[in-house]
Order: sequence, then C-alpha cells, then structure tokens
Amino acid sequence: MARYAEPMARLIDELKKLPGVGTKTAQRYAFHILRSADEDAAALAEAVQGLKASLRLCSICNNVTDVDPCAYCASPARNPRLVCVVEEPTNIDAVERTRGYNGVYHVLHGTLSPLHGVGPDQLRGSSLVARVERGDIDEVIVATSPTLEGEATATWLAGILRRFPVRITRIATGVPAGSDIEYADEVTMARALEGRRDL
Repeated sequence: MARYAEPMARLIDELKKLPGVGTKTAQRYAFHILRSADEDAAALAEAVQGLKASLRLCSICNNVTDVDPCAYCASPARNPRLVCVVEEPTNIDAVERTRGYNGVYHVLHGTLSPLHGVGPDQLRGSSLVARVERGDIDEVIVATSPTLEGEATATWLAGILRRFPVRITRIATGVPAGSDIEYADEVTMARALEGRRDL
C-alpha cells in the first residue's frame, strides 16, 4: 500500500471501519474529502459529531431518535397495543414503506448469533417483555429476517412471550412479488406454501 501523510492514512483507516468499505473505497472517499471545499468537509465533520451528540435510543422501543419518546411511540395516530419487532432501526423503513402498518415498533439491535457472541443478554428484548407483562400490548408481530439467526431470534422471543396472554405472529415469507417461482429455492417455496391464504 502506498504511504500517505499521517492525516490521510488516519482518515483512510477510519473510513475502512465502515461496513462495505475496503481499502480502495476508503482511499477514494478520503481523496474526495481532501478535494472538497472546506465548507463541505466541515459540514461532514459537523454532521458526524451532531449524530453522535444528539441521537439516543427511545426509552420505549429502542429506535434511534433525537426526541424521547420517538415519533412512532408518541404519535396518537398509531396503535400502541400493536408492536412490530425488528432487528435494526433501518428495518422500520421497510415496514413503513408498505403504508399498511399503524402500530408501533420494538428494535432488538441485532439477532441471536452464538458464533459472534450475541446471546439474549446482548439483545434489547427485556423492555418488550416488560411491556407485554404489564398488559400494554395485544399483539406482537415478529419481523426478523428469514435467516438462521433471524429464525432463532423469532423462536427465542416467541418462547418468552408465550407465558403471557398476547397474540404472537410472524411475518410471512416466500416468493417475492414480481419473481418467477421457477427460480425459487426449496426453503422459499416451502415457506410460500406454509404462508398461503384464501383468495
């Protein structure tokens, strides 16, 4: 690797810590920032500092927010007794894009992954259990990804919540809209058959 001045090498090293950013991409980003106007570089630095300084987790659902409770939990238009459990704050956007969900959320901030040292204690599930235990929730929709870790997390969560009088549902999985079933693998096709509904 080429030798860069210490500030450039430091910036490249920091940029490489971002997900999906390798050495070459980090170098391109660093040189782009170097060539940018001073105001643009300063605005980027301020945005990063502001992000860390002003954002926190919602005390109810663990979503990333600048106000507590977050906009979803505080909205009178949403049903607080219907909770959609997601892995990460970024998953909320996928649910919101459907324009068909009017409940609130609970963010776990990960999935069970023993290989990566993530067990139940590392997930933010205890506050959800407390909400269910208080009787504040009628239905919990488990919307974790259909991966091995997501399925394990869904099973773990359902096992805990079954002790309480709450409806527990799982999002359907299967053949995506616009695709051809000829190319669906066995697991996807099996899930699609399991999740079938009346027409």
